[in-house]
Amino acid sequence: MPQLRSMPQLRSNGPILVTESSLPYWQVNVEPSARTEECPAALLNLDDKDIGILSTPDADYQAQSWAEVRHLTATNHLEHFRRVPSDLRRYRVFIYDLKQEHGSVMNFVLKYRLGWQAPIIPRGRPFEYEEDLKVLHNDWPYGIDPRIKHLIVWTKFDLEEDPETGDLSDETRRKVDGYVNEAFRAHMPEDTVIWFRNWSSLKSIHAVEHFHVMLFDPPEGFIQ
Repeated sequence: MPQLRSMPQLRSNGPILVTESSLPYWQVNVEPSARTEECPAALLNLDDKDIGILSTPDADYQAQSWAEVRHLTATNHLEHFRRVPSDLRRYRVFIYDLKQEHGSVMNFVLKYRLGWQAPIIPRGRPFEYEEDLKVLHNDWPYGIDPRIKHLIVWTKFDLEEDPETGDLSDETRRKVDGYVNEAFRAHMPEDTVIWFRNWSSLKSIHAVEHFHVMLFDPPEGFIQ
């Protein structure tokens, strides 16, 4: 188990004050009465990025703007998306508990979110039949401007990659862009719609193909 590091203490004329910045990452954004000396199992073995986010008080977090979101997707720096620290904590605990109960994230998503059964077999070619895809809200969106709606398009068909780069092939990008144009850009200004697919190393769910769509301030009633 990670060891508690020594915590600098600030003295006033009264009781000792402990700042959130002096706490181990798993105690930040947690009520004092709920803090644990040992790191919860759900928060063990995290990478430096997640530990850095969890170490940040919510009050110090700044939501990523639409301009930032567009820049990250345009430059393919998707690793810089992040969640609000307390949301990330809840997400990690949720994923841990879900794996304990359902065996894998895929099992849960297939049964309870998509209503699909394995093996996943598409009816036709990519985007040919509506039944081969499903659009859902992202249950755990990034820490972005609240006017941005974050959707995930799940597909029964594979999204072909370029074997040399690991990124989507040009033909696949053309097909996805055509779908996004028809489903979203036809109803909103073009510069208020973006889409991207996470690199394999950034995916939390590998076994079910999907890509992300973000809409800035969509018309009321457009997204249910």
